[in-house]
Amino acid sequence: MSVAGEMTTSDALLATILKSLEDDKAEDIVQINLRGKTEIGDYMVICTGRSTRQVSAISEKLAQRVKDEFGRTPKVEGKDIGDWVLIDTGDVIVHVFRPEVREFYQLEKMWVGGDAPAPQN
Repeated sequence: MSVAGEMTTSDALLATILKSLEDDKAEDIVQINLRGKTEIGDYMVICTGRSTRQVSAISEKLAQRVKDEFGRTPKVEGKDIGDWVLIDTGDVIVHVFRPEVREFYQLEKMWVGGDAPAPQN
């Protein structure tokens, strides 16, 4: 696939992920462009769920939507505990946190420094 084709796929995947997170009432959604920073993916998305149950549900629905719409089965870690779930779709890495866990790890600052992007509601 060409570089332009890969960008189109990862951008479409990102749009689907953001829509899924919004539909499932994820909070404080932040997207970080990783292109040129690392080879792990094109984007990272970080968001918050209000409880362990919501974090798990957001993650489960997102993984199913990616599978249904893109034919990819994402790798999911942490869904059973529900404090912090990682969904690796290949091009987009998604982190869904409970509020306290997100505050503790401050993952955004690791990737963008002290000027972390403002969450989108």
